[in-house]
Amino acid sequence: MDISWADLDTAEQRTIAILGAGLSIELCDPLAFLTLSRLGLVIGSHLTAAGHNLRRDAVVKSVAG
Repeated sequence: MDISWADLDTAEQRTIAILGAGLSIELCDPLAFLTLSRLGLVIGSHLTAAGHNLRRDAVVKSVAG
């Protein structure tokens, strides 16, 4: 399954940003966290490689314009 940044809602995008920044999962929306876990983007309280790649690609795309 290939997921793009645009496929995620705002809460899910925010959760990826929070976890990618190394902040507490307590700041994350519980439903978004659960959804990302089911999608394989989060495991435990950390982003998976797929989650990191999705975050990186979104940042690069926004910087590139």
